[in-house]
Amino acid sequence: MNAPTVLLADDHGAIRTGLRIMLEAHGISVVGEAADGDVAVRNAAALRPDVVLMDLRMPGRDGISATREIVERGLGDVLVLTSFDEDDLVLGAISAGAVGFLLKTVDAPALAAAVRAVAAGEGALDPRVTRRALAAVARSAATPTAPRTEPGDRPELTAREQEILEGILQGWSNAQLAERLHISVPTVKTHVSNVLAKLGARSRSHAAALVRRRDA
Repeated sequence: MNAPTVLLADDHGAIRTGLRIMLEAHGISVVGEAADGDVAVRNAAALRPDVVLMDLRMPGRDGISATREIVERGLGDVLVLTSFDEDDLVLGAISAGAVGFLLKTVDAPALAAAVRAVAAGEGALDPRVTRRALAAVARSAATPTAPRTEPGDRPELTAREQEILEGILQGWSNAQLAERLHISVPTVKTHVSNVLAKLGARSRSHAAALVRRRDA
């Protein structure tokens, strides 16, 4: 597999430099940088990285708005770097379609592993971020994204899609789902896309949060 390509979006130059050093030391190609959300979107469109490593707090256009456009235009998968005091922003990033969340204290091996996982079509969630994000969802009174359905409803899911959803809730990767269900990874990806569409979710983590909020 070719080395994943990454776009770094953070308003602090020193942080971008540190991230570049960490990633390149682990064989990951950093193809560009951005200091605000507008530049992140433009550079993602021009460079088409596998992964956009996104800060949430940036001057001008923030990381949530940039994430939403990058995801909607299919310009790359977004892996968010967050701090402990950004619960509301994490919730917004889930809704915007980010597929992974790491704390800014992440070490180099974990960061590289997360980037590779996201580039391979999987998710990357720091357990501490996941717990806080789910708690934020539970507190949220946000309007559901799926029309005429309650958050986390499972409208017209086939038996296979229900199995896929249960695997998502367990945190299984595409490869793990394929192995457990005895189907191919491309077939898993198709089912995952169908499940997200039916739930009105933008990402695996968003789908899990919606379902858990409904079941709470």
